[in-house]
Amino acid sequence: MKLSSLLAASLLALSLGAPLGSSAASAEDAHGGNQPPRLQWSYAGVFGRLDQAQLQRGFQVYKEVCSACHSMKLVDFRNLAEEGGPDFSESQVKALAATYQVKDGPNDAGEMFERPGRPADKFPPPFPNDQAAAAANGGKAPPDFSVLAKARTFERGFPWFITDALPFVGYSEQGVDYIHAVLNGYEEPPKGTDVPDGVHYNKYYPGHLIAMPNPISDGQVTYPKNEAGQPVVPETVDQYTRDVAAFMAWAAEPHMMARKALGFRVILFLILLSGLLYYVKKRVWADVGGEVHGLQPELHKAG
Repeated sequence: MKLSSLLAASLLALSLGAPLGSSAASAEDAHGGNQPPRLQWSYAGVFGRLDQAQLQRGFQVYKEVCSACHSMKLVDFRNLAEEGGPDFSESQVKALAATYQVKDGPNDAGEMFERPGRPADKFPPPFPNDQAAAAANGGKAPPDFSVLAKARTFERGFPWFITDALPFVGYSEQGVDYIHAVLNGYEEPPKGTDVPDGVHYNKYYPGHLIAMPNPISDGQVTYPKNEAGQPVVPETVDQYTRDVAAFMAWAAEPHMMARKALGFRVILFLILLSGLLYYVKKRVWADVGGEVHGLQPELHKAG
């Protein structure tokens, strides 16, 4: 193909790409949610660490607000006491588990029964099955909390989708950003917006119409107090949702800190191994290079 033909094809592609790109943007504005703001998370990045106090507050929000509808089937009570998590004591976990009733059995009579929970048990769901959960929530079962922070995401567009995929500096906290944004996105619909009964307007939810009602409000959860009798952090929706989103990130990956520590040690080992291999290569091939260099005059005479 001639150069002029290539240039013409490129110009045609660019001219077609502009209206297509603007149509995609307008479609997103019409049918998608607003872009969730990017927040600062303590555990982001290679050297980030989870804030144990924030995880404890996030668990409190989950227990007092979210657990009425959302299950967390993949998390054990004992995970709350493991290193890198909320750092509850074993006695606290044991007392917490005992406040739940867990179905067990069958017993000697072949019947299922309920007993107080144990640290080795998983968090019991609020509904016996998904059908019951859907019937109690307008026909759709609320999603499980266990991996929700990993399952939810959004595209940040160019050029961020490129930098997000880079190692060490990439961004992987879109899920918690999305969760925080949706929980803070409830507001009155704009004039002329048709919102059916049983549906709520949310500026960050895709399509803006969400079945889940606003689950939390300022002052709903009482946080621990400091010596002056004031909450350690503000008791606001913004703070509640930051804390519960961070807790959900931990629930989706309880061994995140151990994974980061192991990954850092592996990378450090590979760097040292690469240096040693390069040094050995230089020492081995240095002698071979000297021998070849010494043979060059003789080869020249023989030629």
